[in-house]
Amino acid sequence: MYGSAGAFLSPENLVGRSGAKFPPEAATLSGLYFSANYDNPKIKQDLKENLFVAGPFWAKDNEEQQFYVPLPRHRILSKKGVDEWYLNNQGEWQRQTTDIEPDYTWQTITSWQSPLKIIQSQNAEESPWDYIPILHPRMKKTERHTLSQDGLFLENAVQLPEDICLVYLSTHEIEPGWYRFGGENHLVEIKTASIKSKKIINLFQQPIQNALALITPGVWGSTRYSYRYPQHPDFPKPVHLLTDKAIPYRYSAGGKLGRGRYAVPPGTIYYFDQPLNQSWWEWQEEWFPNEGYSLKHLGCGLALPVEIKSVS
Repeated sequence: MYGSAGAFLSPENLVGRSGAKFPPEAATLSGLYFSANYDNPKIKQDLKENLFVAGPFWAKDNEEQQFYVPLPRHRILSKKGVDEWYLNNQGEWQRQTTDIEPDYTWQTITSWQSPLKIIQSQNAEESPWDYIPILHPRMKKTERHTLSQDGLFLENAVQLPEDICLVYLSTHEIEPGWYRFGGENHLVEIKTASIKSKKIINLFQQPIQNALALITPGVWGSTRYSYRYPQHPDFPKPVHLLTDKAIPYRYSAGGKLGRGRYAVPPGTIYYFDQPLNQSWWEWQEEWFPNEGYSLKHLGCGLALPVEIKSVS
């Protein structure tokens, strides 16, 4: 796949990756389902009520059953060694060493509950795609352009290796074939397969106890306010949070560009003083923002259980 990663840059700003957005969010796949069944009202109604999608993830060709998910933030994996954030007796996040910086940001779903050394040795990877700048000397008047007809501008593209594919989870199948996908309408081949591993299925069904890690962006709050966790009174407030800066989150729904929001990034750790005793699938839809439908249907804040060490 080779295409635009985001916004155009002005002549005054020829550095950075303005508006870079890759891989496409799960909302893009959801829209594809509806467009593929545009002329079938019965299927569209079923999708509206029952379709759930989640992602983005990725995998190596012919190894789709062992797809990669964002690494939980408490795990530090590098080529030099491993480290881990834990809670000390003051309830503060602490590491054993600060000499190790993370080199890897993804791990295989099948190694989710494995020891750090095993994850580091054969199950951790960096992002497989590369951002490539393309300098355009001029544009036609009919194209998006800078103020000057002859002005330079920089477009950022994304190059995905041929042996890598994007992976999304879905409750429904879609007819395999070639589809227009993403904001730039790139032509992509879509294949579907059922999850065969009982280990993976059991992981997603496992009740979350005192700690969880997000593997998709968490969008909480209203269109006016963004929060770090669901504000519903039935959702317990996490007593400890390990996260990074918020990320922009915006998608097109029904042909209209929705209001921009901030999302809690994948990998974020929530720690509770009482067990949740529920898997993400069992969470109430009222805990998620509503856009005429619950954002749970877009895999918002998809979470898996993790164990956080504590030192007393």
